[in-house]
Amino acid sequence: MATVLLAGASGDLGERIATALVARGATVRALTRAGASVAKTAHLESLGLEVVAADYTDAAALQAAATGADVVVSALSGLRPVVIDAQTQLLTAAVAAGVPRFIPSDWSADYRRLPAGTNRNLELRREFMTRLDAAPLQATSVLVGAFGDMLTGQAPLVLFGRGRVLYWRDADQPLDFTTKDDAAAFAAEAALDPTAPRWLEVAGSTVSVRDLARTMTELTGETYKPQYAGGIGLLRTMARVGKAVSRDREALYPAWQGMQYFDSMFSGDGTLQAVDNDRYGVRHWTSAAEVLGSR
Repeated sequence: MATVLLAGASGDLGERIATALVARGATVRALTRAGASVAKTAHLESLGLEVVAADYTDAAALQAAATGADVVVSALSGLRPVVIDAQTQLLTAAVAAGVPRFIPSDWSADYRRLPAGTNRNLELRREFMTRLDAAPLQATSVLVGAFGDMLTGQAPLVLFGRGRVLYWRDADQPLDFTTKDDAAAFAAEAALDPTAPRWLEVAGSTVSVRDLARTMTELTGETYKPQYAGGIGLLRTMARVGKAVSRDREALYPAWQGMQYFDSMFSGDGTLQAVDNDRYGVRHWTSAAEVLGSR
């Protein structure tokens, strides 16, 4: 089976991808920074991973880590120093080592059509896309919409106990959700598929706020209704103001960034276009109803 160099294996999604790859028989090299703790290394090894240490500023060490790999998979999470700088260094090492394929850390809504200035985190991924497309190797981006796991509280969309589900602009706007486990399983399949195309899109559920309200009513016996929160213009204004007055502008998920994610979803700018759920065979995808029912 293939040898995969996985960056970000110690993160939430990265560990799920690592586990899915090992379950499929892949040899997985987990890339860690030099000086990683003994406990971190031991945990990764307990998952069946081979741990290789290299700092992203050490080009020679990165190239050595990538040598012999069939694909580099990135599950790195962060802002410009990570998404642009570290991933570019990882990409450069992959090219130098002759790795034929690279899967970037996208795992997101479709960022290709977003208006400038509407989603900082996703626009960083679009910026890296231009570097990846210029590199002499095969690339595959996996788009998953929003993580369905967030429906149970991390994303303040469903107002539990208050009988409301928030929406902006249109309560019937399709919203794409995929759980982290489903995204990781599909990512593993894509990593082991040398014929994977440039873009793959999957969605465990595509539902509207009206659908979510109906689901919550059925699950709880309490009447849930869509609650209008404003138009997209208001949402963008709130995000701009929040960013301007924020003391945590360099945080990965400040409140104003959450507003920008809702902008990408409810404007339709980040909606997936053609899902590839059955590319690797018919499988069960965890629905939004199942996520909400597990709360």
